[in-house]
Amino acid sequence: MDGIFKTCHMLVHLSFYIHIGVIAVNQSVIGTKAMVVSPHYLATAAGARILEQGGNAFDAAVAVSACLAVVYPHMTSLGGDSFWLGYHHSEGKVRGYNASGRSGCKANIGAYAGLAAIPHRGVGSIVTVPGMVDGWDAVHREYGRLTWAQVLAPAIDYAGNGFPMSEDQYANTVHNEAVLARALETADIYLPGGQAVKPGIRFKQPALAGTLRRLAEHGRDEFYKGETAKEIVSFLGRHDGLLTADDFADHRGDWVTPVEGSYRGYSLYQMPPNSQGFSGIMALHILEQFNLRDIEHGSHDYYQLCVEALKLSFRDRNNYLSDPAFTNVPLEQLLDKGYAAKLAASIELNRASSVQSEALGSDTAYAAVVDEEGNSVSFIQSLYFEFGSGVVAGNTGILLQNRGSFFSLDPNHVNSLKPAKRTFHTLMPAMACREGKPAVLYGTQGGEGQPQTQTAIFTRMIDYGMNPQQAINEPRWVWGRTWGEPTQELKIEGRVSDEVLASLAAAGHLVRKVKDFDGIMGHAHAILRDEQGFLQGGSDPRCDGAAVGW
Repeated sequence: MDGIFKTCHMLVHLSFYIHIGVIAVNQSVIGTKAMVVSPHYLATAAGARILEQGGNAFDAAVAVSACLAVVYPHMTSLGGDSFWLGYHHSEGKVRGYNASGRSGCKANIGAYAGLAAIPHRGVGSIVTVPGMVDGWDAVHREYGRLTWAQVLAPAIDYAGNGFPMSEDQYANTVHNEAVLARALETADIYLPGGQAVKPGIRFKQPALAGTLRRLAEHGRDEFYKGETAKEIVSFLGRHDGLLTADDFADHRGDWVTPVEGSYRGYSLYQMPPNSQGFSGIMALHILEQFNLRDIEHGSHDYYQLCVEALKLSFRDRNNYLSDPAFTNVPLEQLLDKGYAAKLAASIELNRASSVQSEALGSDTAYAAVVDEEGNSVSFIQSLYFEFGSGVVAGNTGILLQNRGSFFSLDPNHVNSLKPAKRTFHTLMPAMACREGKPAVLYGTQGGEGQPQTQTAIFTRMIDYGMNPQQAINEPRWVWGRTWGEPTQELKIEGRVSDEVLASLAAAGHLVRKVKDFDGIMGHAHAILRDEQGFLQGGSDPRCDGAAVGW
């Protein structure tokens, strides 16, 4: 086991140097038995520890998820949602679990009378019940091998005893200081003494540790019916919040059948709506109409084809995506290869289309685990914005998500606010199988950027033969609006040549060159099972993550 943590320690330092642009390491971590990747090295190490203790990939995934909710609080929390894709060797199929919450029984358009939109921050942005804890329980109950208390133990330790404040969390805290200072409960944790905890200083969350201990002792229902639920609902009630005790008690996630597609001999799996996962499959179906191997990677044509394929998939996503219990999402049509060919034929190599984007939150955490038996878990979790609503619920230490703020107050909009409804969700963990077994697990942080980065790293691995680390490290792009930015920019990292940037601008894209390794591109991670049967893991140098394999 010492070797695992030495590897992890080494990778942390490499990640730091890559992040500041001193060196670029393109070699994946290679393991013969197991692999864990996540956006924080402590969460990755926790997953490795659970596997060493005899747990399987599902145990380790829950442990990683819980740790991320502690050591990565600007991106995820017990007060958020998650989506899970899993493959158990005894079943031989991919299953999904939708751990996203529904709006409360009092959540309706009338509750926001006089407003043009749901607030992005504060108690008014807390519209949906958090699904995270239910997701942990469902995945662990169905497939876990260790006890519930064992898989939560690392998270409890990091919350109670603390961990070194990361550069990424510190930067996000400083950037959102005004949001975090609005509520006393939030400020006491994230701005002790009125300022952010400096990088490298021990950061403790005793209230969150207490909540996690209660969950470890009493199980899932502690969060939805027990003392924790009562404290959250009481706090929201004192501040005119919409969620009630019945909303929490009634919450249930769902085991679902993944959306399927194919690309050059690989079977593609994504979460079904209310996830935007189908847009990632649509983009690959469109790109399959072109022989990318004959197109130079990093050239104008490569970026143009990828961006335009994604824009076409976004157009349909924006028209149809919402809770399928409330609206019809015509997946059969959208994922039809004939439809993809028609869309591909509309792409022009020297002209940007006029498709418009949505303004989506982008702060998320993706991770994946593969164990020695071949069990594989690809999962993602989020608060929506960084630090979510900016509201910690009473004495629980739990940041609550603002995911429901994406509901529309237009009654004719496909994603209009109604009680007991799930909103359009950006979260989309991905898995690709070859000959019926998991071959690639991949995903990323970044709302509108998730399908874009997934498309980049998958085509780089499959069409250009890159290993996961190289595919992740190569320059990335993100097209579309983000919160606070009114333009439909095509942001591209500075390592792309000026000639390519100029040609994309000439085609009509509003090009903006950003940093060489820019965090706006998201935090991507991937595991590839290669032709030798080895596991190759890649972790994004744009974050605090690590890949550990052995």
